[in-house]
Amino acid sequence: MSTAPKNVFVLAFANHQLLDVTGPLQVFASANDRARGLGLPLPYHPRVIASPGGATPSSSGLALLAEALPALEVACDTLIIAGGWGVYEAARDPQLVAWVAQRAATSRRVASVCTGAFLLAASGWLDGRRVVTHWTRCEQLAEQYPQLQVEPNPIFINDGPVWTSAGVTAGIDLALALVEADLGREAALDVARQLVVFLKRPGGQSQFSVTLSLQNKGGRFDGLHAWIAENLSRELTLPTLARQAGMSERSFVRHYRADTGQTPARAIEQIRVETARRLLADTGPPIKRIAAQCGFGSEETLRRSLLRALGVTPQAYRERFAATEPA
Repeated sequence: MSTAPKNVFVLAFANHQLLDVTGPLQVFASANDRARGLGLPLPYHPRVIASPGGATPSSSGLALLAEALPALEVACDTLIIAGGWGVYEAARDPQLVAWVAQRAATSRRVASVCTGAFLLAASGWLDGRRVVTHWTRCEQLAEQYPQLQVEPNPIFINDGPVWTSAGVTAGIDLALALVEADLGREAALDVARQLVVFLKRPGGQSQFSVTLSLQNKGGRFDGLHAWIAENLSRELTLPTLARQAGMSERSFVRHYRADTGQTPARAIEQIRVETARRLLADTGPPIKRIAAQCGFGSEETLRRSLLRALGVTPQAYRERFAATEPA
């Protein structure tokens, strides 16, 4: 990088998610702090921008004082689009969408945090690319923008000059990866240590999605789900599950479907698939052993389940999402 600090614009809007903005900002600010301590030129000039600028309220009620959208003549190294409930209204603003498209075209790289992908997608900048967003919005993003290749698991994805990340805190992971790309692993690791976070978080956002989606208001089956996750290699029959839940089989099936919206068999398959995904990405045992550990019985059963859920084989998933890869 040159000695002049690089402009990093973080785009906010009314009802943005506060941490989508402040998380990445703090990563770049900490990279500057590190440079000061070492007597090096500051690498970044992070700036919060919005249209029309001024006090820009977040969904948490705290407003940020943002600069107005800079003219296209102002150099931009990195453009980051925040997410939040206000992103859908922002994506319907033709002037803002046009500005994002033009600004992205003149930036070295462009990124989105969480649901910021919806605004970036509206600009056309994600067409044909692999992308990710918050796990609760992946299906919506894929339906609304079928030209995108939406992948629900990675914490972040780098596709050429475009970076997208999963929900909320994943913006920190994304920004650390950008710092690593700019300044090297040692610098990014120093920043991660300062912030007391992983440089590369183990696993993907799926490790949270299944557990969270199976939780319900009363938490009636939370203990059962934890028990299932610890006993995946067992034969998890309906009588076994009902006994573990302390219910009759008929009562268990009725209450489970009412509370979770699905059958016990479907939930078990989801937990098995998610556990297999984590093991494929983060560990090195043979696929056959992972299949047995997750209760699939055979490698072929795991293969069919993964193809049905993700459209990818276990070997291809491991090659794509192994821990050594950026995602």
